[in-house]
Amino acid sequence: MYYFMAENLDSKNKANHELSDDATKSNGEELKQSKSENAFIVNENNANSQTSSAPKNDLKNENNTPVKTVPKPKKELPIEKKPFQEFINIHLIPALTEEINQRGLEINNINLENTNRPIAGDKCWVINCDIKNTCSFWLSFEKEDISSLKSISLSKPNQKPSIIESFLIDEKRITLKLIISRVLQRLNGQKLIGVN
Repeated sequence: MYYFMAENLDSKNKANHELSDDATKSNGEELKQSKSENAFIVNENNANSQTSSAPKNDLKNENNTPVKTVPKPKKELPIEKKPFQEFINIHLIPALTEEINQRGLEINNINLENTNRPIAGDKCWVINCDIKNTCSFWLSFEKEDISSLKSISLSKPNQKPSIIESFLIDEKRITLKLIISRVLQRLNGQKLIGVN
């Protein structure tokens, strides 16, 4: 019986030893394998760093060459910042004419002159507009600047103006659309044209 137990123990020890040997071998093989993989990764990284260092050198060489600066296109000035006469003659008068025509009215004459302001008689820039069978108005600018003091006078056809009113005195930013809308508002307020 003792002999049988000893045999059993021997066979168990032998089996454990074989398992242990297998584990050691497989761990050793895994270690060898992971070392070789690491060596491959290191070699691959070295290869990458060598190839990536070449373009860096090229970049350095490129930086040494002078860079040509491309001039930025100049931003177009807003029309309100253009010279006074250009703004009035090229933008305001045509736009005002179009707005009045769209209301079914016809302009006999519209122009800009450096002349005497109606009623006050001082010299300034005046847009005089005669709307056929409707009215006339004079939009005056104290200086050659759309932001300067402005006034407007109105009259019925073939009459002289009798009132001069300040125009856009509270506005900080004068725009083309604002001038046109306020002129039409004044004409409408006097029941000289239809509703805006």
